[in-house]
Amino acid sequence: MLSSLSEWLWQERYWLPPNSTWAQLEDRDGLVFAHPHHMLAALPMALVLLAVRIIFERFVALPLSRWMGIKDQIRRQMTPNPVLEKYFLRMGQRPVETQMVLLAAQCGLTLRQTQRWFRRRRNQQRPCLSKKFCEASWRFVFYQCSFVGGISILYHEPWFWTVALCWEDYPQQTLNLALYWWYLVELGFYISLLITLPFDIKRKDFKEQVVHHFVAMGLIAFSYSSNLLRIGSVVLMVHDSSDYLLEACKMFNYTHFRRVSNTLFIIFSLVFFYTRLICFPTQVIYSTLFDSIKNSGPFFGYYYFNMLLLVLLILNVYWFCLIMRMIFGFLRKGQMGKDIRSDAEESDSSDDGAVPEGPQLKNRMAPGSGPAIANGPRSRAAGRLANGHTQAA
Repeated sequence: MLSSLSEWLWQERYWLPPNSTWAQLEDRDGLVFAHPHHMLAALPMALVLLAVRIIFERFVALPLSRWMGIKDQIRRQMTPNPVLEKYFLRMGQRPVETQMVLLAAQCGLTLRQTQRWFRRRRNQQRPCLSKKFCEASWRFVFYQCSFVGGISILYHEPWFWTVALCWEDYPQQTLNLALYWWYLVELGFYISLLITLPFDIKRKDFKEQVVHHFVAMGLIAFSYSSNLLRIGSVVLMVHDSSDYLLEACKMFNYTHFRRVSNTLFIIFSLVFFYTRLICFPTQVIYSTLFDSIKNSGPFFGYYYFNMLLLVLLILNVYWFCLIMRMIFGFLRKGQMGKDIRSDAEESDSSDDGAVPEGPQLKNRMAPGSGPAIANGPRSRAAGRLANGHTQAA
């Protein structure tokens, strides 16, 4: 059964253009070609990169964060409460007011105490500043090394500067050993990111990031297996050219070097716009849609590869919209705000808008609270809980 499945999967009509066969890509006369099984080495490479990351973050990035003055905010601990913890994990981190009232009555707490417990519990979930710095540092080092390595490999290749040449003599293009290692490291890196997803910082674009990782892995693996290394390497270089700038911007933002961070963000935005929204669609995608089939007809891989590229373009447009929102905020306020993909730390003095702050009277009733709790049974229950009375009282 496995042999039948393998035979079906590796049919030439899926991976190669018409009138091309795997036999044409067999190594011969000192010529070496890309073979799909080469990519299996990406699995141990991912484990190696994961080990390097752990060592780097612990012995390089963390001491660097302390040297640069990063201090984690001291968070107040909440009293362990099995009922609230169960609700927090299973039902949601932000109960509505009516549910908050019921939880407070069930636990014998005031509404204000229940709100405070959920605020502190949410803050416990948020990553500390040093963790953010360490993660950004690791990605900065990798993306910068990948960018420099890619430039050193592709700079002297004529098809890097003239994308149409990527299809010259395709698919019978020999394998460049340095290009193979670059591909292997890139695929291993994205596999390692999937492995660490449960432990990495989750931002509001978490789902989009997961889609991006799978698309990147699909593009790398498929382009190698179909010997599309030339155009695949151009795609990698286009995207690697801005990533390290973003991570550097995050690092300086965490260390409160605002001017450096703002400058890097503007540079990153310009590079992102030019490479991903101008060069990528007008040069790369145009070439894969039209130049690739000038000498041969379309095949399954043609549609699959271009579909993944279009998904990548949609993600780029989505992220550029987030970038523009931050730039507009910068123009209004004169300084760059926080990453809009991240949740802000909640102040322990905030009350989620459920119970207004104000001077306390001797009977623990706030001025003006009378009318607010006279609007119905549910509001009266909320008022009694806010004033320190449970339903048992």
